[in-house]
Amino acid sequence: MLRLWGRKSSINVQKVLWCLAELGLEEGKDFERIDAGLHFGVNRTPEFLKLNPNGLVPTLEDGDIVLWESNTIMRYLIRQHDKNGRFPSDITSQYGSEKWLDWQVGSLWPALRTPFLGLTRVPENERNYQAIKKGYEDANNLLSLLDTTLANQAYCSGQRFNIGDIALGLCVGRWILLNETFPDKTGPRPNLKNVDAWLKRLEAETDFNNIAEKQLNIIK
Repeated sequence: MLRLWGRKSSINVQKVLWCLAELGLEEGKDFERIDAGLHFGVNRTPEFLKLNPNGLVPTLEDGDIVLWESNTIMRYLIRQHDKNGRFPSDITSQYGSEKWLDWQVGSLWPALRTPFLGLTRVPENERNYQAIKKGYEDANNLLSLLDTTLANQAYCSGQRFNIGDIALGLCVGRWILLNETFPDKTGPRPNLKNVDAWLKRLEAETDFNNIAEKQLNIIK
């Protein structure tokens, strides 16, 4: 049985949980999940650090294979466990998705991470509201690039849902939640009609709604 270490509130754990759900794998039946990180602790124990020296979540065990980095875990899962062709396997779709996975972790999340952590993890009297607003504005600009791409295709890598959409969808979900919860701190959120239509497709055609319920619990 697969074993996944990580709390459900983590964006990176949510990526893996969403991917597993799309593959038809159920917690408790097809994989075990162990809470780790933040108030759960565990991630600094010798047992965990032996698996993942970074001390971060998620970490995946599949027999003798141990993986960390959420996007890598998703890549592995679809190669090893996609028996029914849920995700496209042609090279155009694969690398169309790969570029967005790299963009999410290298460009979009670094911009969005500042307002996300600043507004949900940092005590109010220690918040840098100038940096929070700047990060949110940067995320607005970056997501306008995704909006342009989605004007001509249904999903990030073409006409079929792919793992790149998982990584992007979770970021966009947080982007929306931050603005809805702290509108005076983030500044305005632009109207990106193609991103909105894409989110509706995620809601209708994927396990996004189940994951979105978990996202609602991340902002206290």
